[in-house]
Amino acid sequence: MANCNPSSDQKPDEVASMELGSDNDVKVHVFSSSAELIGKLHEKWTPEKRKPYPAMYSSVFGGIVLDPAMMVIPIDDHMVHRGHGVFDTAVILDGHLYELDAHLDRFLRSAAKARITSPFPRSTLRSILVQLTAASRLKEGTLRYWLSAGPGNFLLSSAGCPTPAFYAVTIDEPIWQRKHGVKVITSTVPMKSPLFATMKNVNYLPNVLSVMEAEDQGAFASIWVDEDGFIAEGPNVNVAFITNDKELIFPSFDKILSGCTAKRLLELAPKLVEQGLLKSVTTANLTVEEAKRSAEMMYIGSTLPILPITMWDEQPIGDGKVGDLTMALSDLLWHDMVAGSGIQRLPVPYVN
Repeated sequence: MANCNPSSDQKPDEVASMELGSDNDVKVHVFSSSAELIGKLHEKWTPEKRKPYPAMYSSVFGGIVLDPAMMVIPIDDHMVHRGHGVFDTAVILDGHLYELDAHLDRFLRSAAKARITSPFPRSTLRSILVQLTAASRLKEGTLRYWLSAGPGNFLLSSAGCPTPAFYAVTIDEPIWQRKHGVKVITSTVPMKSPLFATMKNVNYLPNVLSVMEAEDQGAFASIWVDEDGFIAEGPNVNVAFITNDKELIFPSFDKILSGCTAKRLLELAPKLVEQGLLKSVTTANLTVEEAKRSAEMMYIGSTLPILPITMWDEQPIGDGKVGDLTMALSDLLWHDMVAGSGIQRLPVPYVN
């Protein structure tokens, strides 16, 4: 085998030939049985390690699995090799599912746009998600779920797939109220067209490249601007602004994903208007110049739920500090998540 760290006196062409030649020396193991393969899969998940994915549901399996080594999907699933799938996420906090119904409704709207029919009625999908969360015993984290055109072949069309597939997994991750500001950039990665941006589909390569671009510049994430020069959204979150006149403005949802958490904040924020802290709450088209003149700026998303933004393209937002109104909105939304009395919080029926 060639040395992965060649010495400095080796010429590039010599290194290349050694690496090329090493391929001929590789002997690929052929698993003789499913039992041997399962044993290999289990090596990654030793009993001492914390399991980040406590439970998964698969309609292909027809049930819930608790063994992370078995949390797999077929390679010929069209969501894998063609990106023909949609997904959504709900937060699990303090033993409750937050905004599950709002997310599930958006999930089915996305599926309709992607021309994927659910293998189950909405009520069954909801029941599966609640039962999965209960089986996972997870009290804090996220619940993520997908509808796929399903497994069947490697063709472009899903016409040959026997049935769509439904998958879901619980993810053990901390959910907390963000109180520190972050830096963002304007993304140069082209944003999705409205057709794809308004459905939560699995084609996230533009989103991934947008975040990587931001990280390369020492920023947390990025801001997309549409072809008309108006503020759109972040790579997987909505964005909002507070003007110097204390107006809370969300970019219009016409060309971007309709964020469930952002829409919930739109419902809650008028309380601050009643208290005299905000002047108004609205959606509107904002240019980059108008947005950068804002007094405060924030990301809004399910797992954040509000993240203050204090620097954009190396320019401070307002005084460059986390704003009081941003934190007032954060407190309002956080209280709704942990102690709200509305239908947004669904208690999970854990079994002892």
